[in-house]
Amino acid sequence: VQLVESGGGSVQPGGSLRLSCEASGRIFHIHDMGWYRQAPGKQRELVARVGSETEYADSVKSRFTISRDNGKNSVFLQMNNLKPEDTAVYYCHANVVRIPFPPTDYWGQGTPVTVSS
Repeated sequence: VQLVESGGGSVQPGGSLRLSCEASGRIFHIHDMGWYRQAPGKQRELVARVGSETEYADSVKSRFTISRDNGKNSVFLQMNNLKPEDTAVYYCHANVVRIPFPPTDYWGQGTPVTVSS
């Protein structure tokens, strides 16, 4: 299973970016899909995920929106009103079921987001 991300880049504070991630391979079902981020010197943290429920980090609520296209095994993150503290490498995550194996976590390679004036 491969997760391929796109959409990162550099923006000024207050700007917007849209991240995309598509999972490919022998996939039977995907439980959760979501986005995590890791800033320099910090641990990786959840940004948002969608499965049976949708969850957001408090720091991004009302600014970021996660959406999912199950038919295309894809997840998207619309990021508005970006702040310098959003600067990080953003990683796509998927919890994938591949028969006959148990659900397994997969990660993308990461896409950098830089918010700076």
